[in-house]
Amino acid sequence: MSKILEISNAVEAGKKKVVVQLVKEALEEGLSPMDILNEGMIKAMGNVGEKFKLNEIYVPEMLVAARAMKAGVEVLKPHLGENKGASLGKFIICSVEGDLHDIGKNLVAMMVESTGYEVLDIGVDVSAEKLIAAIKENPDCNLVGLSSLLTTTMPAMKKLVAAIKEAGLDQQVKIMVGGAPITQEFADSIGADAFAADAASAAAKAKELAAR
Repeated sequence: MSKILEISNAVEAGKKKVVVQLVKEALEEGLSPMDILNEGMIKAMGNVGEKFKLNEIYVPEMLVAARAMKAGVEVLKPHLGENKGASLGKFIICSVEGDLHDIGKNLVAMMVESTGYEVLDIGVDVSAEKLIAAIKENPDCNLVGLSSLLTTTMPAMKKLVAAIKEAGLDQQVKIMVGGAPITQEFADSIGADAFAADAASAAAKAKELAAR
């Protein structure tokens, strides 16, 4: 079995320590850092996302796979250097004002990062002012993710989308929304660019938006 396939299998199985060791060995053997990233890890997370959509695995398995990949990426980072031309852009994600839930948000962040975005997580209970400031501070940000787990915070999500548009930043960023009470209809009604029902869909949608 090739080293890259071993890395891919270990990521899918969520074996964090094994992934770290295999990535180190692959680098020592002179394998390309980009091949390790794209073929070994990003592809593995694509498989994980597909299995999740088909209900073959659930959130806990997806989380451990994403964490295993993250650990592998940390080993790779110093070796990617300027080579990291594969970046799809910067993704700012947060839970909206009044919402303190972060498990879903964290999972989306990890899954989107696995597609090649640089992720900036600005936390929970985020106000319009804080979000606008973060977008302005990161002119390379081209995607924003808003998460809401409570029905009572849906108006806050609408407010954040409106604030982005009022600031004229919708020319710079696409807006993706999600969370338990959020539907495609609600996303359309508040003017979001995309809706994702789960982390796997969010990763696929992020890639799609980057290509537009």
